[in-house]
Amino acid sequence: MDYTTDPTRDKYVIDGGACLRGRVHASGAKNSCLKLMAASVMAEGPCRIRNVPDIADVGIMCEVLSRIGLGVEFEGGVLDMMPASEPRLETPYHLVQKMRAAVDVLGAMLARYGHARVAMPGGDNIGARQIDMHLKGLTQMGARLGVSHGYIEGSADRLVGAHVSLEFASVGATENLLIAACLAEGRTVIENVAKEPEIVDLAAFLSGMGARIEGAGTSTLVVEGVDTLSGVEHTVIGDRIEAGTFLLAGAVTRGEVTVTGIDAGHLEIVLDKMREAGCTVDVSGDSVATAVRGELHGVEISTLPYPGFPTDLQPQMITLLATVGDTSFVTENIFDNRFMVVDELNRLGADIRTKGHHAIVRGVPALSGAPVTAMDLRAGAALVLAGLVAEGTTEVYDIEHIDRGYERFEEKLASLGAGIRRVPAGEPRE
Repeated sequence: MDYTTDPTRDKYVIDGGACLRGRVHASGAKNSCLKLMAASVMAEGPCRIRNVPDIADVGIMCEVLSRIGLGVEFEGGVLDMMPASEPRLETPYHLVQKMRAAVDVLGAMLARYGHARVAMPGGDNIGARQIDMHLKGLTQMGARLGVSHGYIEGSADRLVGAHVSLEFASVGATENLLIAACLAEGRTVIENVAKEPEIVDLAAFLSGMGARIEGAGTSTLVVEGVDTLSGVEHTVIGDRIEAGTFLLAGAVTRGEVTVTGIDAGHLEIVLDKMREAGCTVDVSGDSVATAVRGELHGVEISTLPYPGFPTDLQPQMITLLATVGDTSFVTENIFDNRFMVVDELNRLGADIRTKGHHAIVRGVPALSGAPVTAMDLRAGAALVLAGLVAEGTTEVYDIEHIDRGYERFEEKLASLGAGIRRVPAGEPRE
């Protein structure tokens, strides 16, 4: 990797050593609003979604919906979508390859229009995330599906209710099948589903459109199909991953950070692990405050589907553990490439060794600034956190990954006292 300069991409320049203090408000949940946008394809009236983050992935999904034919307007955190008058039932490769969530329009388009042609999904390169369960479930609901030339093509006279049991609690498959089942004929039972708060938020959105759903937040969803779905207004839940990132940023820099606009229950195990590591955690209403007032120590972490420790916060947690005084053990059970961040953290002076899906993190007295590259969204956030505590200057490249999921990331960090700035493409570092 050439770390000298890349004139075509922005980068972060971080001067480490600041102790973060203050309050920051969590944006709307990326992993919720993208699925709400996909579900809006099925509405016969206008949909308005509030608390929508201004991030790259939302922009991509807006373009996906526009290509399908929906009217889309996004301003000031409010997203308005009008039904397609002349639907175009194909999503192009150059959009879907950028963001895996775009595949969720497959179920919505099949349910609403009976036909869809969707490019195979892309997104972060963090391991095998096959969509076989999506296709198997939709086939059980009567869809005729095939894959050809990089596209999934499907048709259905009308989807029909079915009994679907997922091989594991896949968030994406749960969302796609839940969306499709709302307009299917009869009852659909989906077992072994994901329980994430974003699934509950999607079910609330669909219910507001007139869907009949039971069991959101449990391992079984029961959906009674309806003939039509209406428009709806809905406010997206706060982003638990963004909130966790800022709370861990405070802990990494040994500061005191409060995040507002979040349901602390969505972060229960993360907060428990932070307490176990020695952080002080206080919850009040829709805010969570963390502080470090003594020595931190190592813990054991195993990522699991919700309500387990979220894989999307594992890289940030490893960054914290790399700065404590003893050894921690981290097991990654969700994605096989989630440890890609380790090599970059070690460039900053961390002492982390991996074997299979296990990592041994030996805390070091200090990290030191160096040029590093964001391999994916959450790895990028973790490297920024490491740069905040590292001695000297850290440059983080390929930050377009971070733009996918964090709204005004550098601005929010700077408001807490971080020495971070974005260097636009082509601008030399001062």
